[in-house]
Amino acid sequence: MIAADPLTSLALRARAGDAGAQAAFVRGTQAEVWRFTAALVDPGAADDLTQETYLRAFKALPGFEGRAQVRTWLLGIARRTCADHLRAVVRRRRLDARLAAQAWTDIPQQGDPAHRLSAADLLSRLGEERRTAFVLTQVLGLSYAEAAEVENVPVGTIRSRVARAREELVTAVAAAQAS
Repeated sequence: MIAADPLTSLALRARAGDAGAQAAFVRGTQAEVWRFTAALVDPGAADDLTQETYLRAFKALPGFEGRAQVRTWLLGIARRTCADHLRAVVRRRRLDARLAAQAWTDIPQQGDPAHRLSAADLLSRLGEERRTAFVLTQVLGLSYAEAAEVENVPVGTIRSRVARAREELVTAVAAAQAS
């Protein structure tokens, strides 16, 4: 067991059934979990994904032994919750596309009339692994080591994903400004 930070201590007390610690644990982590899910999926789904994350976390809390900080453990659960949600969305979209295939028309896609991209637009252009690494380190402020722990990959992989994400974002902004 590592030296417990305050949130990890709360989680361990919550695991033992302390209702006050359970509430304090949620209050202490909810904003970060919400920002993470909003960045990975979208702000409109973040409330539901945050709630699902806590449902999963409290179900898994008896197995949490405090060997890592609870923050990385919880964000790992949030990442898997988002991945499950996105898989379900993809399945629904494929079904919708098959059902609507006869009504489909080839209308050319128009670019953003204001030639502006929001942060969400830019992040949505990144692949899942690069987006997750970028959000963990650049938006939420986790260290590369903490992000590697959340993603269960080596630190070098996180560094590489963030570097590639930055390159893609710079290219996307440059392309938007040129058009």
